[in-house]
Amino acid sequence: MIENLPPGMVLILGALLVPLLRGRVAALYMLALPVLGLAQLLALPDQHGLSLEFLGYELQPVRVDRLSRIFGIIFHLAAFLSVLYSLHVKDRIQQVSGLAYAGAGIGAVFAGDLITLFVYWELTAITSVFLIWASRTEAANRAGLRYLVVQVLSGVLLLAGAIMHYEESGSLAFGHLGLGSTGTQLIFLGFGIKAAFPLLHNWLQDAYPQATPTGTVFLSAFTTKLAIYALARGYAGTDILIPIGAAMTAFPIFFAVLENDLRRVLAYSLNNQLGFMVVGVGIGTELAINGTAAHAFAHILYKALLFMTMGAVLHRTGTTKATDLGGLYKSMPWTTFFCLIGAASISAFPLFSGFVSKSMILTAAAEEHHLGAFLVLLFASAGVLHHSGIKIPFYGFFGHDRGLRTREAPWNMLLAMGGAAALCVGLGIWYEPLYALLPFSVDFVPYNMTHVVTQLQLLFFALAAFIFMYKAHLEPPEIRAIHLDSDWFYRRAGKRLVLSLGAGVQSLWASLTGTAVAVAYGLGGMVARAHKPGGPVGEPLPSGKSALWAALLLFAFLTLALFFSDF
Repeated sequence: MIENLPPGMVLILGALLVPLLRGRVAALYMLALPVLGLAQLLALPDQHGLSLEFLGYELQPVRVDRLSRIFGIIFHLAAFLSVLYSLHVKDRIQQVSGLAYAGAGIGAVFAGDLITLFVYWELTAITSVFLIWASRTEAANRAGLRYLVVQVLSGVLLLAGAIMHYEESGSLAFGHLGLGSTGTQLIFLGFGIKAAFPLLHNWLQDAYPQATPTGTVFLSAFTTKLAIYALARGYAGTDILIPIGAAMTAFPIFFAVLENDLRRVLAYSLNNQLGFMVVGVGIGTELAINGTAAHAFAHILYKALLFMTMGAVLHRTGTTKATDLGGLYKSMPWTTFFCLIGAASISAFPLFSGFVSKSMILTAAAEEHHLGAFLVLLFASAGVLHHSGIKIPFYGFFGHDRGLRTREAPWNMLLAMGGAAALCVGLGIWYEPLYALLPFSVDFVPYNMTHVVTQLQLLFFALAAFIFMYKAHLEPPEIRAIHLDSDWFYRRAGKRLVLSLGAGVQSLWASLTGTAVAVAYGLGGMVARAHKPGGPVGEPLPSGKSALWAALLLFAFLTLALFFSDF
């Protein structure tokens, strides 16, 4: 029976039974769900598909190939590690929403049509927001609302674009789309919101640090990597993605260096790493797409590991502010050790997973003569060492000893961190199994003299620069402050603009009410006389345009909601 379910449904349906179970039975059951799901996936052959007709549309809810398979595998692994990490949590809402969220992400990567993709796309938004609201604070409630607004908007754009694309092409197949039509451009924008493109990225830094310690681990794995998969599927080789991705790698560095909240540092760092993947999709060669898939695989593991370590710190100390931490290596040695492995992996040190994946994207950029992007990626590689490779472990566990003494993380957290750390090291040394999963055949050797020497020079230069700046008191100090990002314009300035315009409109409306009623009455009679079958007023808009108008109206409504949601 299980083999007949679409991938991801094991977790979605299985999550519904979690509230009925207790104790060890519940723990074993939740751990078994991603294992069963992975076993089902591995049993499916490549080019396996399932098609059906629904309301006159030809849908393909399941499409298995090498690109979807590698994302499906890492999503199942991430789900297992996230469940293991959160076993100490007794909140059923988090448990159910986390499993359903993971299942929706898995289902989305196997969707062969745009309508099925839309259903799973929105399901990831609806299920994941509870991981933010589970913090049960006013800040989390507001951040969760803004997160939901943005994610639903992304889905509405996807749906409107899919319908318009169907009217233009007669197909709902989710394959290569390009930017040749209005429909595919809307889909691209929907994907870009979920991928946290520049100026569309603020939901990530706003919401992820407000989630629960375990919820952030779930969130770091699925939403943005689903968007990367969607871009690789629909827009590989789209040139505009190269400068977009390059900008994504560079701008978060400056915010991350200044940020005091270490979970927000990791959120900006996540943006930085997504940029490497977006550049790979934009280049679009087989090596670049392989690099994107490999980097997404490695990134899910080491980013989850770093969020796990900060979650453990938050669980034991109640804070992840750099100004409040330091000296924790004395009482949380294992968490410190695992954090150092995550830091080495994200910094792409040789013998760690980030090196064997990031080097593929850098090589692809060099081979295709994208010199500007290549240089930005080198700069970003040095920057990520500064803010994630050094700042996170230094200020979190070393630095100034503030006298914090606490217990080590719970055993399940340590097991999850240990599993993720083992995979980070294992893939860095024994990378052949990862390369065997990639979408295209691999003829790439990461450990050659050029790759290793170049990366080591870059890393040691960045490390020396940090030491010099720290000793010379040139390193930006960790202070309690709110750092403004581009979302300020719609969360503060936009709110004032809307209030001003609203007051003016209200005044104008009051002065013209009588005239407006009379005019409306007269126009109503004209419309009634003109509205007859076949008449111009009675002609319905095409469904694609109707969906577009619905999307625009929803956008206006949701934008107002954002304006009136304070910091």
